[in-house]
Amino acid sequence: MTERSSRPLAGVRIVDLTSIVLGPLATLTLAGLGAEVIKVEATEGDNVRQAGSSLHDDMGHVFLHGNRGKQSVVLNLKKAAAREALLRLLADADVFLCNVRPAAMKRLGLGPEALQRVNPRLIHVTACGYGSRGPLADKPAYDDLIQGAIGIPALMQEYTGGAPGYVPLSLVDRVAGLHAVYAITTALYARERSGEGQSVEVPMFECAAHFVLADHLAGATFEPPLGPSGYDRLLSTNRRPYRTADGYLSVLIYNDKHWRAFFQAIGEPEMFERDSRFSNQRNRSLNIHEVYGFVASVMTSRTTSEWRSLLDEIDIPNQVPATLEQLIEDPQLRASGLIGEEHHPTEGRLRSLGSPTYWNDTPSPALSSAPHLGAHTRNVLMRLGYTVDELQTMATDGAISFIADGKAS
Repeated sequence: MTERSSRPLAGVRIVDLTSIVLGPLATLTLAGLGAEVIKVEATEGDNVRQAGSSLHDDMGHVFLHGNRGKQSVVLNLKKAAAREALLRLLADADVFLCNVRPAAMKRLGLGPEALQRVNPRLIHVTACGYGSRGPLADKPAYDDLIQGAIGIPALMQEYTGGAPGYVPLSLVDRVAGLHAVYAITTALYARERSGEGQSVEVPMFECAAHFVLADHLAGATFEPPLGPSGYDRLLSTNRRPYRTADGYLSVLIYNDKHWRAFFQAIGEPEMFERDSRFSNQRNRSLNIHEVYGFVASVMTSRTTSEWRSLLDEIDIPNQVPATLEQLIEDPQLRASGLIGEEHHPTEGRLRSLGSPTYWNDTPSPALSSAPHLGAHTRNVLMRLGYTVDELQTMATDGAISFIADGKAS
């Protein structure tokens, strides 16, 4: 058995008509599990090719990290010949992941019904902004917009006491991208049982709203409400790395055992019983702002190193907050293989991001480097039966483009 064939998704072919972060994260994850991923790009390429740090205009760092292990095929779907090529590609595919709005795909003759006629076993996954059953179904969406729609800026304002703000991550794209991964793998499993493909929606708004509301429904969980929405523990302004005598330390004194040990260590063993705010989990939850505030007032009495030694000794979880530079060099991430190195054919020596999961009976993924735009158009289409002359005609008409002698054709 070869390394490739022993991976969980060996033999699964995915046609990926997505861009930015959500879809590419999903197919990157699936490529790491052994799937073949053919990335279909417009003539101008994935927008994120231009994003972030880069040596060359079409190979920004966000694209490099999100598109390893994929083949790049350029199809201009405004052209009939390109649409026909996509249909031929999908006829032998297992999964089609698309983030073009459904109405636009239907106008191109590429809606779910048309694709099912071409391949009844195809799993058609639409990564959209909003679910089709709601009034916002046709509305465009990006990470910042959905962060606003799910209340992130309002939560940040309540937490910091300042202006509304976004989380400094592509949070919604990455949450929804992981929803797409389990949707695809589950649909593949269902097809093994039924023999039939199906259509699946992965809407950014609903995925991210679930993420927020699972924490913050709070009193609004109940009918009638027991109180307002918003989880007090997560919104307490005292929930932050604690200032020590010489720095900061993240500490979580969580259960009764932890609290008894903490009070003993700071020389106030009777406080657990004496102060009802600390005496059990329920009371601590009801008084969480004051509880965190008390810890904050104590933490300034010792250095970070002194606190770490003491807290480790009494088995209370703690962690020195890392900078991005420290995270990149973290020995745990190096040892686990999450951070490694690769040599890209044109971009040179790069830090690479591996899989965060480890399978004891499956080789770790060895993904190819992120491709240049159209690097695989010729080879993929020739496997579908296109001749060199046909490809040149399509390229001349603007239906496709491919790399020839280091240049796009």
